[in-house]
Amino acid sequence: MASKIIDMLRNELPVQQESLVLSGEVPTGLVLVDIVNGFCTVGAGNLAPVAPDKQISGMVDESARLARVFCDRNWPVFAFLDSHHPDIPEPPYPPHCIAGTDESKLVPALQWLENEPNVTLRCKDCIDGFLGSIEKDGSNVFIDWVKTNRIKIILVVGICTDVCVLDFVCSTISARNRGFFPSLEDVFVYSHGCATFDLPNDVARTIPGAIAHPQVFPGHAFSFLADFPGTDELMHHIGLYMAKGRGAKVVSEVAFDC
Repeated sequence: MASKIIDMLRNELPVQQESLVLSGEVPTGLVLVDIVNGFCTVGAGNLAPVAPDKQISGMVDESARLARVFCDRNWPVFAFLDSHHPDIPEPPYPPHCIAGTDESKLVPALQWLENEPNVTLRCKDCIDGFLGSIEKDGSNVFIDWVKTNRIKIILVVGICTDVCVLDFVCSTISARNRGFFPSLEDVFVYSHGCATFDLPNDVARTIPGAIAHPQVFPGHAFSFLADFPGTDELMHHIGLYMAKGRGAKVVSEVAFDC
């Protein structure tokens, strides 16, 4: 029965994934979305995992692997860091990633990026990194980064697949379609390089202002599914499906030419 339910959902919301081989002949930029302690490090904050999470740890490992290759090749990297003023809430989420705290810093596996010359770090105080890149004078740091590097392909990784990653991807594709990026051709989302968080309803009810966000199928009626492979990717799968529906290309494998 469990396998039939899973197959039905995947058939009704299919996400066909490709393989991507990157070459220095095509200018490519890597975008890291909010791979910070407040979302990824166990016990680091209200939206951090309460226990080791294989989906999140896998995302961090893959993001670090890609970042290392990009830096070794001196390819452009853009990293968003969720960073909020303590007196400015972001409903429906509880306080998280407060500026100046460890929550808003890159996870330990990526902190070395702070010293890499090809890396641009951008603190953002909203869900959508594209909007979070707008300066007071109306310029946009992310748009300038794409134009300066004449980027044709953007590869996106990070957290959360269905929230910050999705919003950024949607805005970037819309901006591309409006002609804001003369060089940009494609936006790729790497499925194994993305993850989402798990905030079950029973936990969300204990946090003022929080809204449930299950990583696994919710409700006691589906609790038996937790032991089956792939059932911990409910919101992750939905995020990928929505991104593909907006025009992104979803890939399950990223490799590099020699």
